[in-house]
Formats: sequence, C-alpha cells, structure tokens
Amino acid sequence: MKSTEKRLFQYALKYKKGIIIGLICLIIAVALELAGPLIAKRVIDNHILGVEGHWEAVETTDSTTASYRGQSLKRSDRISDDDTLLGESYTLLQIGFSYYIFEGELPLTGQREMNDGELTIELNDGVIHAVGDRLSVQEAYPFFEPEKAPIIGLLVLYMVLLIIAGVFQFYQTFLLQKSANQIVKQMRTDLFAHTQRIPINYYIDQPAGSIVSRITNDTEAIRDLYERVLSIVVTSLIYMGGIFIALFILDTRLAACCLLIIPLLYGWMRFYKYFGSKYNQVIRQTISQINGNINEAIQGMPIIQAFNREKAMKEDFEVLNKRNYTYQKKLIRLSALTSYNLVTVFRNVTFVGFIWYFGSSSFNMTSVISIGVLYAFVDYINRLFEPVTDIVNQLPLIEQARVAGSRVFELLDHSHENTDNSEIAKYRGTISFEHVFFAYQKEDYVLKDITFKVDAGQTTAFVGHTGSGKSSIMNLLFRFYDPQKGKIKIDGMETSTLSRQQIRSHMGIVLQDPFLFSGTILTNVTMQDKRISRETAIAALKAVGADRFIEKLPKTYDEEVTENGSTYSLGERQLISFARALAFDPAILILDEATANIDTETELMIQHALEVLKQGRTTLVIAHRLSTIQQADQIIVLDRGKIIEKGNHDTLIAERGQYYQMYQMQQGSLKVSV
Repeated sequence: MKSTEKRLFQYALKYKKGIIIGLICLIIAVALELAGPLIAKRVIDNHILGVEGHWEAVETTDSTTASYRGQSLKRSDRISDDDTLLGESYTLLQIGFSYYIFEGELPLTGQREMNDGELTIELNDGVIHAVGDRLSVQEAYPFFEPEKAPIIGLLVLYMVLLIIAGVFQFYQTFLLQKSANQIVKQMRTDLFAHTQRIPINYYIDQPAGSIVSRITNDTEAIRDLYERVLSIVVTSLIYMGGIFIALFILDTRLAACCLLIIPLLYGWMRFYKYFGSKYNQVIRQTISQINGNINEAIQGMPIIQAFNREKAMKEDFEVLNKRNYTYQKKLIRLSALTSYNLVTVFRNVTFVGFIWYFGSSSFNMTSVISIGVLYAFVDYINRLFEPVTDIVNQLPLIEQARVAGSRVFELLDHSHENTDNSEIAKYRGTISFEHVFFAYQKEDYVLKDITFKVDAGQTTAFVGHTGSGKSSIMNLLFRFYDPQKGKIKIDGMETSTLSRQQIRSHMGIVLQDPFLFSGTILTNVTMQDKRISRETAIAALKAVGADRFIEKLPKTYDEEVTENGSTYSLGERQLISFARALAFDPAILILDEATANIDTETELMIQHALEVLKQGRTTLVIAHRLSTIQQADQIIVLDRGKIIEKGNHDTLIAERGQYYQMYQMQQGSLKVSV
C-alpha cells in the first residue's frame, strides 16, 4: 500500500504542467527578490563607503573623477589602462563623522585615532603616524559626486527587478492555486464516482453524514494542503534555498553554520507529525460522526420532538462535541509549543552565533569587516527565518490534511466493481430463481432454497409477513446483492454474467418509500435522461393518474420539487415515482409494496394504469394489501425465507393455507373499519 504522501503526490502529477510553470515563476521571483541585499551591499561598500580608500591623480577628467585643489583624483580601483597617472597618491579616510585626506598610501585597516591633526593607526605589527587635512563638506562632496549615478542606477535596477518579480509572483500564485483546485476537483470527482461503484452493502452500516464528510470536509482539507504546500511551503523552501546560495556567496563558513537550521526544522516536523497525526485522526473521525449525528437528527426531527428525545439527542451530540474540543485543545497546545516562539529562539541563537563570528574577527586588527557584508548578512538571516516561520505555521494544516487524505484514500480503496453500460437486447422478461440461498450477514440466511419461475408478460406477486424475504428477492433480481448459492436467470442468462448496469437497464422499480430529487416533477420522471422526452414523461404521469393533482399546480409539470419532495403527500410522491419507472418502458417492472401507503382512490388509479401497462411486460409485485394482487397470474407466499405456497388467488384460497388466513384477516379488518 502506498503512503498517503505518495498518493497525494501522484494526484499532483496529473497537473504537473501548471505546477512546473508555477514553480519556475516562483524561482525567478525569488531570485529577483533576493537580489535586493546584494544590490544594497554593492551600494554601501562600493559607492557609499567606497569613497574611503586610495585615490590617484590623473590627467583626464571624467564622470568618475573628483576635483581636489585643482587636481583630478580617481579611485585606484577604477584606474584603467587609458588613464594617465601624474604620480601623486592620496588616501581618504573617515574618522568619526569627518573625512580626512592624506598624501601617499596608508593602510585601510587597524584602529584609527586623530589627535591635533595627526593620525595614529594601530596595527598588529606596529603603529603608523600621518598628517593630513580635514575636508569640509564642500571639499568632501566632489568625492561622492561620481557615486550618484551608479547608486541611482542600482536603485532603479532594484525597482525594476521588484516589479518583474511581482509579475512572476502573481503567475506563480495563480498557477499553483489553480493547480491545487484542479487536483481537488479531480479527487472529488473520482471519490463521488467511486461511491457509485461501491456495492450497496457498504452503505448498510455507514452513516450518510460520514460519507458526505469525506467528500466535502476531508477533500476541502486536502485542498488547503495543496494550496499551502504549493504556494507557501514550496515557496518557503525555494526562498530558503536562494538565501543559502546568497549566504555562501558572501561567506562560506557562516553559511555552512546556518545549514544547521535544516536538520532542526526536519526534526521539528517529525515531532509534530508523530503527535499531530494521532490528534488529527481522532478529530477527523469525530467531525465525521458529528456530521452523521446532525444529519440523523435533522431527518428524524419529527420523531425526536414527538417522543421528547431532545435532551437525549443533545447529550449524544455533546459527547462527540466534547471529544472534538478535547483533542482540538491538545492540538493547539502542540502547535503553541512548535510555533512562532520556538522560531524566535532559533533566530536569537543564530544571531548570537553571527555576532560571535563577526565579533571574534574584529580582534584581529588586519581583518576587514565590510559594512555592506554585515548589512547583507543581517538582512538574509532575518529573511531566512521568515520561510521557517511560514513552514512551521502550516504544520497543523498539513498534518490535518494528511489525515484527511488517508480517510479519502481509505474510501477510494474500498472494493468496487467497474461499470459497464454497454447496451444489451431488451428482455423478453422470463425470470427464474434456482435453489437460491442468500444472507446479508455470513451464514444467517434470509432466503433458503428459493426456486420459482415467472414467464414473460406475467404478473407475479410475493406476499408474506415482515422479514419473510420478499424485498430480498427483489434486491437479488436487481443485483443490489448476489446470492451465496444458486442461480438467477433472465431469459435463460445468468445475471452474474452481466454487469449490474446492464441488468438494470431494462428494469423499472417503485419502492415502498418513494424518493424524489431536487428539481422539477418532470426531471424526477426523466431523471435527465435524454432518451425520455417531455411528452413521454407527461404521458407516464397521466397514465398513473398523477395529472389530477399536477395540473392544479401553478407550474403544472414544471413545478419545483424540494429535497425528497417534502411538499407533496406520500401518495403524490408515490405516483411520481411510479411514473418514473413507467417512462423508461422497462421489460420487467417491480413494485416493492408500492401501494402500501396509498389511499384507496389512488390505489384504484394505479391498478387501472397497471392493467394497461403490464401488457407485454413482466411485473413483480410485493404487497401487503392482498386485495391489490387478486388478478396476479401467480402468487408466491413466503415464510422465514422459504416458499410455502404458490398459485393464483383462487387456488390459494381453495387450499385454505397461509394465504387464506392472511386474506381472511385483512378482510376482517376491513369489515371492522367499515
């Protein structure tokens, strides 16, 4: 089994083009942004502090020369082969806030001190004395004049780089977040499609809220993961890489010391993952249970209020809510331990090492510590801990998303069957069960040695007490489940040789508890299948008598249907679901206690519609009202999973068996009610 991280990475590879382009934009943006301290170093060392040093008298004046007492002086580091030297050298030094000029070349290192116009420079190997002139502001200005243009040029360059970096930053953010949303969109599509392929028995002990939570909440957490990892964590890692490159350019030894941050950060992340994974696993499971609890409470609110169970439901919810709070608190404590404060400690320790490194260098009088290098290091070290802080702050979301990913992949890994919607020839409608045994749980058989045959075009009814196995037979015929033993055949073909989709393609079903989808009355009949025209759907509704109440509605057949059709009566919902089955013109029509909850007048309309529509169609009926199946060609009586009687209404009445007793009881109850 692949790890969650690897599988999340494989999902990301599906949109690698956008991610790669985004990362390239990110690298360019980081490189341009990190050029700032290097440009600042050059401005400070070469152009602001660079005036301090050795100057040579030259014959020709240009933009890089400074005028001093009628002479043209040029910095010795700018002397070229084209310059004609006049043989006079000067040294310009800053002492305190003043500048002094001395004839000849003096060392630029050592401890300087000015007393009564005399300069003293203390070196490791001796002391140098020199006499020079203090420059006034007007005299010092020409030495800075040549630096104005380069400084302005570098500043303009930096501004241009920042603008370009901003453009690349926009595209990297857009492309990476777009890719993150595409990945999660694909994951949700795969997850929802997978739920359609999972066998129906998976949903028996799975709360709907739990499955919904995985498709919505867990994938939303994964979306945060991709967005954070791609747009923040990866950005931070690349940013850190760029900073280390810049640090190595400035000073190899100090940059190598800063590399210690990497194992510290890695160990930190492992520590958080170890504990965060445990806490998040409980939190995600609890949230899923809370969703299931809320979903159940909302659906069962009439019963809850009718039986005064509000307090009990509140207590059940509070148990889950308290567990979620407890583990959220543990996670917050863990995050507080490994968050900004710890980064600050690392930052301060790094600065201590930085000060010690540069401070120890100052004890050596010959060492030169450039102000520009010092500034650049301070800037880069400050910048280095910004991405570290960003990464640490994302650890809770990353770990939460990793746990959510494991829950999503757990559902995706559940065994499923591939769909096969290829068309097959329409059934004639002959059905046979041959020694069928079936159990929902292990060896607890609910159907035992069931054998019967239904000829094409016949109407067969199944009767029996609750739990006798009537609905289980229909579940097997529809291949919601497969039998453990025996064979089920349609037109001589074993149902196990066809896909579930092919078997159901020429069947229609009406369940005891009708379910309507949000939309309109017509879309609930057509199920948005292009093969079912508006005219066909309306004809089906009229055939079952639903037009009597539909045509009284403001929008008639285009009237809105809310969730599960709660604004319609049970009988009206049943008629719509019955029309849905008829509209698809199935070869086999199954009525699973479809008239159990319908009033007598509506039942008579359905019976009339059935007499017209069952011609040439095999009809299987599960009914509690025996009065509705008297015209059936065959009636099969079930008891505890076995067939105990078989025949038509008259035959079974004459036998005076189980069917006769059930019929007499219902007839008696009818007389009493009258």
